[in-house]
Amino acid sequence: QVQLVESGGGLVQPGGSLRLSCAASGSIFSISSPNAMGWYRQAPGKQRDLVATITSGGSTNYADSVKGRFTISRDGAKNTVYLQMNSLKPEDTAVYYCNYHNTWNSRDYWGQGTQVTVSS
Repeated sequence: QVQLVESGGGLVQPGGSLRLSCAASGSIFSISSPNAMGWYRQAPGKQRDLVATITSGGSTNYADSVKGRFTISRDGAKNTVYLQMNSLKPEDTAVYYCNYHNTWNSRDYWGQGTQVTVSS
């Protein structure tokens, strides 16, 4: 089992920056298994969409809407994934959810979500 705790959300002005963190905890087996961690977001009245993912091997994937502005990274020793968000736009406003996917057993785990609001 894996538990995910997100932090770093808040209110920022357009063009501002924000850094989200997601700390994963659980069994040594689960944490050390091949996996992918990522961020998804859901705006009011819309579906939950992928923002960015990063595998335990370091491969990254970004939604077209955030390429060049957002950067995902992870600290394996701390079992933590980060999302650095720059040049934020009002359309980035959403609840951001951390995801952990265990590649070995195909199990997914989700955090509670953190609100990001971009408004002037």
